[in-house]
Amino acid sequence: MNHIKAIVMGGITVCLLLAGCATEPNSSTSYIPGAVNRAADDSGGSVPAAAKLPDLKAGVELPDLLAYAALKNPGLEAAFDRWKASLERVPQAKSLPDPRFTYRYFIEEVETRVGAQRQSFGIAQTFPWFGKLELRGDAASEAANAERQRYESAKLELFYQVKDAYYEYYYLWRTIAVTQENMTLLKHIEGVARARYKAATAEHADVIRAQVELGKLDDRLRTLRSLRGPIVAKLNAALNRPAADPLAWPGKLREEKVSVTDEQILDLLERNNPELKELEFESAMQRLKIDLAKKNYFPDVTVGVDYIDTADSTGGRRPGDDGKDPVVAMVSVNLPIWRDKLDAGVRQARYRYWEALRNKEQRKNSLRAEIKMVLYRFRDAERKMNLYRDTLLPKARESLKATEASFRAGKGGFVDLIDAQRILLEFELALERALVNHAQRLAELEMLVGRELPRVAATDNPSKE
Repeated sequence: MNHIKAIVMGGITVCLLLAGCATEPNSSTSYIPGAVNRAADDSGGSVPAAAKLPDLKAGVELPDLLAYAALKNPGLEAAFDRWKASLERVPQAKSLPDPRFTYRYFIEEVETRVGAQRQSFGIAQTFPWFGKLELRGDAASEAANAERQRYESAKLELFYQVKDAYYEYYYLWRTIAVTQENMTLLKHIEGVARARYKAATAEHADVIRAQVELGKLDDRLRTLRSLRGPIVAKLNAALNRPAADPLAWPGKLREEKVSVTDEQILDLLERNNPELKELEFESAMQRLKIDLAKKNYFPDVTVGVDYIDTADSTGGRRPGDDGKDPVVAMVSVNLPIWRDKLDAGVRQARYRYWEALRNKEQRKNSLRAEIKMVLYRFRDAERKMNLYRDTLLPKARESLKATEASFRAGKGGFVDLIDAQRILLEFELALERALVNHAQRLAELEMLVGRELPRVAATDNPSKE
């Protein structure tokens, strides 16, 4: 009997070994491309290993903000964890179903010639049809690749949000600085008007007009300063910092020009955009699921072994195999006979595949139209920068000097002087707005094409010199 039990245990061990050989290694690092090592705490949170956050107290530079957001933004962390979770589906999909252990106890013992059967033990393992596990694993891999592209999309969108808010923060700083400079200029003009009024060469109304303009600029300056808190809160939200945490004013903004044509940008869009890559992987996954659905026309095979515990016989006659424990080998297959169900599964998989293809085509068309509009705004901002910097601003400064000289000589009106000062302020702010719009649209272009665009040259903002 011990010999028979050893045979049974050996058969059970063989089934378990077969199940183990058909599974993939459970180490996630063997199939995670570029895995990021992170240490998880008991609360489920995680921090990048050996990561050092940039110090934002010393100054605010865009690379520091992007690095800080990449390390701390919870939305990006969630996208990363979704990708890691999808990778863990790969070994699960490639694994065999769990072996099934069965125990039966005979409430009424079955009397046989060699003795009463009291209980039985069995183990069985199901083996899917050839190729099923491989197809499931490949489909799970394509789904994980699609999730990786969603993570890349989330990262690009986060970086764009940080850049957009940073450039608005810069524009606020420059607007405050330009407004302060114009207040100083207007105070000088108001002093000239007062001096001329005392000399009886100007009217009191000129002094009042200058003071009114000063009051308007002072109100604008107060409004601009109060806007700093909300813009900083928007930046802090992307950085996962408390909304009220202060941020220093940004550094110099550099005017950057790209050396790619519109056609090259459209080509980069189709080759690098993570949304299109995600839909490509979705299509590949659905294509594999068509093949997987076709595998359902074939049966799965289950093999197993049962061991029956048999007591010694109670009769007077004891045969030679008295109390022998039977061992039963078993093979079973499911019968895929419901063709309507199987055909519907294949048709469903095909429709899903066609849906994925059409979704990609639709999204590609939408992105091409979107990037065309962004390119128009980018080129328009570049044109306005050149117009205000090279033509309008020099003329506005020259006009203000000439109008002030004419007013001092008693030949020009004070209203003309105020108008010239107002036009100068308008053009200075328009140049700053065009510079910021140019930088924001460049950031949006890079988000859409999924990579940095090659630069021609980088120069400091000339309006600040």
